[in-house]
Amino acid sequence: MVFAPDTEIALRSVAALINTAANGEEKLTTVADLDQFLAAEGFSGSRTHDAAELASVHRLRAELARLWLADEHTAVEAVNRLLAEARALPQLKKHDGWDWHLHATTPEAPLADRMSTEAAMALVDVIRSKEMDRMLVCAADDCDAVVLDLSRNRSKRYCDTGNCANRAHVAAYRARKAAS
Repeated sequence: MVFAPDTEIALRSVAALINTAANGEEKLTTVADLDQFLAAEGFSGSRTHDAAELASVHRLRAELARLWLADEHTAVEAVNRLLAEARALPQLKKHDGWDWHLHATTPEAPLADRMSTEAAMALVDVIRSKEMDRMLVCAADDCDAVVLDLSRNRSKRYCDTGNCANRAHVAAYRARKAAS
């Protein structure tokens, strides 16, 4: 394991959120889409279930997408700003079947604040561990989705949004066959 379990979960959620706008396809167009995404990612806490909340998540997604590819110094500035804006106060919590993990906002905080703080806390671990090179963009030429490489040998190169790895492997196989 590279990171604590809650850090890995938060990083996967960040990648999933960023990838809701990958390849020019918007997957969070309605509040219902956001509801489905949050349920799939296990987000809890208060919600307003309105267009303003959806818009705030869209803004956060854009910021996290920029942060995903940022250099260390820029990432540190962004993470510190996200934590300060949410008035983060890290505390250990245990709830809903989860073992001890960090929360830095209250369940009543606005959704985008809770999401940004969770992302920032996970990115703190990434930055401190000097593991930012695990945050990648899909190696497929026709894909701009992000990739979180948590493999032991740092070998993950393709996203989970489609069949990018399969297409690349088939193309490589066909190229080898054509060459022989």
